[in-house]
Amino acid sequence: MYKIIRSFLFLFDPEWVHYFSMNCLQFLCRVGFKKLIAANFKPPVATPFPLLGIQFPNKVGLGAGFDKNARYLNELEALGFGFIEIGTVTPLPQAGNEKPRLFRLSKDKALINRMGFNNEGVRVIAERLRQWRLKNSSTSKLIIGGNIGKNKITANEDAWKDYETCFLALHEYVDYFVVNVSSPNTPGLRELQEKDSLAKILKNLQLLNSQKELPKPIFLKIAPDLTTGQIDDVIELALEINLDGLVACNTTISREGLTSSAATETGGLSGWPLKESSTRIVQYIHQKTNRQIPIIASGGIFTGEDAQHKLDAGASLVQVWTGFIYEGPSIVKKICKHIR
Repeated sequence: MYKIIRSFLFLFDPEWVHYFSMNCLQFLCRVGFKKLIAANFKPPVATPFPLLGIQFPNKVGLGAGFDKNARYLNELEALGFGFIEIGTVTPLPQAGNEKPRLFRLSKDKALINRMGFNNEGVRVIAERLRQWRLKNSSTSKLIIGGNIGKNKITANEDAWKDYETCFLALHEYVDYFVVNVSSPNTPGLRELQEKDSLAKILKNLQLLNSQKELPKPIFLKIAPDLTTGQIDDVIELALEINLDGLVACNTTISREGLTSSAATETGGLSGWPLKESSTRIVQYIHQKTNRQIPIIASGGIFTGEDAQHKLDAGASLVQVWTGFIYEGPSIVKKICKHIR
């Protein structure tokens, strides 16, 4: 059924379809169909998966960039996601890059995006999360991650201030944080993956975290384009400062092996082409750290088998994004049936 719907939706602009589809789902949930939707798409109740003091309802989450402004939490929970990563959130609102900025590569089961951290800004998003917590704290077990970044206008030497601003504003309302220094769509951002720049950002956040009554786990999201030496630097720093975990991986700037005409578009590539490379990075980190650093795996997950490969490689949790677009609303249920 979804394949028929998808063939129709794929006739239209991807970004427009995204909001059209989610707004339709939101309408259905608000007029009384949420329980019916959950009954069809939510996986059977399972034993929560504990990680870093958090009880995840299941191991399948939705990666950052899908619900940037925390507008669709109830609807995504109804589809069975165990955790949702909102953002990337920046201190100030951003319109993002010019449209079009999202492209389907159907032949490659992939997407290219150059969104540019478009979001409503941390103040608006923090208030929306506060209100959501007030309304749903007694009924929802959804875990929310806060993916944070810097504004485009912020110089790299001042980037740590942007991460601090977002961290402090969201701390009370999210369950964990992901530091995003690996998007290819903000000029110069990936330079922050160098060890010294990373240390400045992460050590400051950990200091702030230690001063909180209830510290929240902090993850770092890395690019799949890092060299082995750069990954080793990340691992060394993570172990040195006792970072809680890593998210592997973000989108790639590689275009190797693509056949779709849209492959020439600039931006970050996600989906099936990242499947093997992201799994190799997960496995490398897992083995290099002797299983000391929890990993959330992302990249090329479309089926339960894909997810299990990531878990077997050493991941604790998995995230989908592009797979959700291509496989549809039953993806979480299908994955949860397959994985151990």
